[in-house]
Amino acid sequence: MTGRPIKHSLSLRGHRTSVSLEEAFWHEFRAIAKAEGKALNALAAEIDETRGLEAGLASAIRVYVLKHVKARANG
Repeated sequence: MTGRPIKHSLSLRGHRTSVSLEEAFWHEFRAIAKAEGKALNALAAEIDETRGLEAGLASAIRVYVLKHVKARANG
């Protein structure tokens, strides 16, 4: 896996946006969406709705992924 951000397009509530995340975050983000039975776009839209104005979407996704990974590690 590379540490350089990779840009992917997502559709959030009918509009397209691009998000740049490192490959490891894309991998975990997809795994979380699959485990929750959600489409990647739907999960991204949920995160987008709750992120607040001070955080960008890519940062909010990273924090979301990190919280899930930590929760999994803690049991």
